[in-house]
Amino acid sequence: MGKINVTTCEIEGLYEIEPAVYGDARGYFMETYNEQDFREAGIDAVFVQDNQSASKKGVLRGLHFQYEHPQDKLVRVLRGEVFDVAVDLRRGSATYGKWHGVLLSAENKKQFFVPKNFAHGFLVLSDYAEFAYKCTDFYHPESEGGILYNDPEIGIQWPVPQGVELIMAEKDKTWGTFREFTEKNKI
Repeated sequence: MGKINVTTCEIEGLYEIEPAVYGDARGYFMETYNEQDFREAGIDAVFVQDNQSASKKGVLRGLHFQYEHPQDKLVRVLRGEVFDVAVDLRRGSATYGKWHGVLLSAENKKQFFVPKNFAHGFLVLSDYAEFAYKCTDFYHPESEGGILYNDPEIGIQWPVPQGVELIMAEKDKTWGTFREFTEKNKI
């Protein structure tokens, strides 16, 4: 292996990944994904779609998931800085309803692996950020679900910069709570 450093999180299935970065006077080079290295690290995912978004400071996207077409995601930041969050939606898991957050930036080059049946979202902390992620299933709008980003039962500690007002899509302001999600029992 050697090309990536994989750190497990307190929630089983979540991984923080640091690729080997080779720099010199010209700049740097790194592999952002190598199937063999990931498989050796215990991450056996076949990615079928790559996505990229750009957002300004204060944009909060999430918490999203897909009911019938769940996706593993490998996320990273190409430019800027975000606080990235995953919430465990796996029924029967010892960490069901728990969250984990990680700071991803162009500078630290970290990646975050979020497995199927987790809600996912992020908050942009820099003036501008470009965010990229690989998915193991295609996006199916009819299968989309979400959980309210500020649900007190989950208690995510979003590091909203002082004086910054959140910018969100209407759907992200109106998703149901975690309790409502558990009552639907879809995942």
